[in-house]
Amino acid sequence: MSMSASALTRCDVDAARYRVLHDTHYRYEAPVLLSRQLLHLTPRACPWQSCESHRIAIHPAPAERDERDDYFGNREVLFALEAPHTELVVRAESVVTVSPHAPDPRQAQSPPWEAVCARLRSPPDAAALDACQFLYESPLVRTSPGVLRFARPVFAPQRPLLDALVDLTQRIHEHFEFDPDATTVATPLEEVLAHGRGVCQDFAHLAIACLRAHGVAARYVSGYLLTTPPPGQPRLVGADASHAWVSAFVPGLGWVDVDPTNNLLPDTQHVTIAWGRDFSDVSPLRGVILGGEEHEVEVRVTVEPLRQQALR
Repeated sequence: MSMSASALTRCDVDAARYRVLHDTHYRYEAPVLLSRQLLHLTPRACPWQSCESHRIAIHPAPAERDERDDYFGNREVLFALEAPHTELVVRAESVVTVSPHAPDPRQAQSPPWEAVCARLRSPPDAAALDACQFLYESPLVRTSPGVLRFARPVFAPQRPLLDALVDLTQRIHEHFEFDPDATTVATPLEEVLAHGRGVCQDFAHLAIACLRAHGVAARYVSGYLLTTPPPGQPRLVGADASHAWVSAFVPGLGWVDVDPTNNLLPDTQHVTIAWGRDFSDVSPLRGVILGGEEHEVEVRVTVEPLRQQALR
């Protein structure tokens, strides 16, 4: 089944301003004696996105804390807890403005996917050279026979890359059911393909695998998505969630985002936190602990629309 790029539209048209809260609460069965953690919770500075304010509060207070940019240019926070503790609470609070940036699929043009593949084999400029690092397999994105079979109908000869990208997005949306209990971070793509279930992380990894298998550079994007409550119902605190989508390099258009989970082109309803090869590069919080035994974790994310400030 093929589709026209006009079947996929941008999700918004006006700039949007948000307050984002991301709360993570760990409760440990036994005291943790030592903890070292790495956070990717800072909204990324992009041509279409600006961060007005941002802070990360950590309890208990860390003995060491540092910030730096990682290899991909994402802001990361590293901290260490060196006193016994039975709880860890991390709260990230940000105010961001996101401007329209998605291409109009009814008007935008792109070269055939084969031409893009050839261009990346001999990158003629810095943009193409930078994209080449997202051409290859990564820890959580592997090419397999199942991936190739799923992608084969999308990559017809001489098909414009943007059209193929839109088709792939719709195919994943139509063929897979969102099921938060179906997979874990370690679930292989072949298993996702076999069962037809997963979450946004799985669908992003599948899209990336299909694109890379055909010589198209694709990266994993983590962030947040504004969700809309049913008519007449208030927005629920913590109802929004961390989200994941895909960005593919399209010469002439740059990096084009697609959201297979929702079958749309991300625009002002998506807040970008970080990007990398796959989830393992941009996990919101990961680390190592000494002690603790069993633990529970609660994650609550709220994306609250704010009134746009007047332009000066």
